[in-house]
Amino acid sequence: MRKRWFKMAGLGSLFLVDYGSLLKLVSFNLWEIFAMYRTKALFLALLRVSRVVVSTADIPPPPRAEPIDIIELPLPPVSDTTDGACTEELDPFGTGCILQHGGLVQIGSFLPDGSHVIARINYTGAADSASIYQGDQIILIKSDGTTFSSGSSFKCLTCGLPPGNAEGRGDGLDYPQAFRDGKRILAGTNVIDCGEFDLASDECRPVSTHIYPIRWNTAVDGAGEGGSIRELRLHPDNIHIGFNSFTATSGRLGQNGYFGRLAFNSSPKEGLPLTPRYDLVNVSILISNDTRNQPLLVERDQIRVNTEAITVGEFRGFSGSGKEATYIGYSRESSNIDVFAVDLTTGAVRRLTSHPEYCDPIDISADDEWMAIMDTRGSNRQMFMAGMRNIPPITDLVSTTAASSTRNNGNRRFFQPFLLDRYGDRGEYYGQRINAAGDGSPGSINDPQWNGMADPRFSLDGTHLVYWQALTVAPACGGDNPLPCPNSTEPGGRTERAMVAHFTSRQPIPLTRVEPVSDVIPWATPYEPGYQPPPPLIIPGGVYGMSGNVSGSAEITIVANADGTLIESVAVTYHNFSNDGLTFLDGAENVTTRNPTVTLNEVDWYSDLVQSGQTIATKKTSPDGFHLSIDVLTNIFDATGTLSTTVNGTLYTQPANGT
Repeated sequence: MRKRWFKMAGLGSLFLVDYGSLLKLVSFNLWEIFAMYRTKALFLALLRVSRVVVSTADIPPPPRAEPIDIIELPLPPVSDTTDGACTEELDPFGTGCILQHGGLVQIGSFLPDGSHVIARINYTGAADSASIYQGDQIILIKSDGTTFSSGSSFKCLTCGLPPGNAEGRGDGLDYPQAFRDGKRILAGTNVIDCGEFDLASDECRPVSTHIYPIRWNTAVDGAGEGGSIRELRLHPDNIHIGFNSFTATSGRLGQNGYFGRLAFNSSPKEGLPLTPRYDLVNVSILISNDTRNQPLLVERDQIRVNTEAITVGEFRGFSGSGKEATYIGYSRESSNIDVFAVDLTTGAVRRLTSHPEYCDPIDISADDEWMAIMDTRGSNRQMFMAGMRNIPPITDLVSTTAASSTRNNGNRRFFQPFLLDRYGDRGEYYGQRINAAGDGSPGSINDPQWNGMADPRFSLDGTHLVYWQALTVAPACGGDNPLPCPNSTEPGGRTERAMVAHFTSRQPIPLTRVEPVSDVIPWATPYEPGYQPPPPLIIPGGVYGMSGNVSGSAEITIVANADGTLIESVAVTYHNFSNDGLTFLDGAENVTTRNPTVTLNEVDWYSDLVQSGQTIATKKTSPDGFHLSIDVLTNIFDATGTLSTTVNGTLYTQPANGT
């Protein structure tokens, strides 16, 4: 048995530790050890050592940073909105011009060949009203430096389609994603289909291209246009998709995730539109019927956090193998919004991110070995609220919507792209910033005024990643905002750009076929038309307790509305509370939320928390409290009073109003 010398923190001496003996030691009741030595320092030291031994056996150490080269993709030329502004001089190949602001609407995925990227753009400036290069369209961009047979780097896939080829199509074309056959694209609530031809080929022309709408039947009699669906993501088997749908319970906005199979219906007999379409069949709502849908469990007058809960607040996609679904879930730590993965068969849950900052856009490589995320980490945007770690997610019963809404300033995101291995955040590892190189000057690849947008996408061979960014523009800068508006360095003053990261030390991974998964998710709830999803977690009003896993306790007071359908207020008082034996929490927090409209949140927050032990931290509001008004659709920060967090001497304060 190997032995190693350990220096116990705070004791100033060395101990020779036999790993086998140590594992036996830490399996004892640690509080007996604490009582024996009666020193918190030794207790903390033993816990640190036990954590080192156990964790290294389960998860490998974080990867080293790898070399990354970044290039910018070409985009169509910019023109103003005047008819004829897109001149031959600007557009010598006659493939259209785009708006200066809003010209690039979204970057999608690579095609399977890795040489083409899908983009959603907004054309403008055509000289002829009959021009096919107008409005909201889907194009392909050459990402390998070559051109199409036209001589252009761009090819429009949806321009000029005969009217009969797009009957009943949905309005949106968001989050465009290629099927692995290279002939179809999922875009918004539509499938773009070029039949027998590859999308990038010359044979894929408007006459051979169709846009088929996707319909989800929610009516018992099968009538109507079907349910409203958003944020669709294609499963790697190319047969199933996941999606989200909004709900409203007692005047408060909610959302559920779903999983279903695409079934082409060439001649529908009921429901609208009565045109060839894809129907979603064998749909499941991503909610478990048992206690696994409850992030907090109530046992008599005690509450405990359920770390095995499956809480799909917003479905975000699938792993590369298709075995897991990713989602934004109920927080593990208060005000800390993270991404989770759940196994579609077993229901096993993994927490992928844990940094206090906000994350939601995510893509996982085809071999499941890597994740690319967009995250506000490094911006300190959320640290005033989430910077203190290891607070149980109790006030989150009413504060989650507010916590997730403060991440943006209107249309401005504070995202940057990060690369993580398959195990995600752990210890001091929070991934590698993909665009870290550069001098931060205007227009550089790490210019902080260029903000990451959703979603980043790996090439199927794992060697490249495409992402896009938007420049900060008014009203998020200029005018009453203290941040001056930056000048765009892009051609034509364009305010969006598309970037490709090349992982230069990697070898391409072979593309393997993903076998079709079952329509049935064992832990999910089958959806039947007319089914109403259950309301969000409701804990009856009253006084409860919570015990720390290692020490201390919490007293919890929950106030519900008159009919018990909505929690309005949560108050918690902590006494030497610790789940890990390393940090100890004392103090009180009280949060009340009102919803004047379904999307508007008004929050009254009072906090006076103190953390000791391994981390010295405070989370405090001003004497009159912190009072926030924020709409989930506009994300404009408007508060009176203050909420601030100090961690090991570093102070984090809230954004100024309107920033």
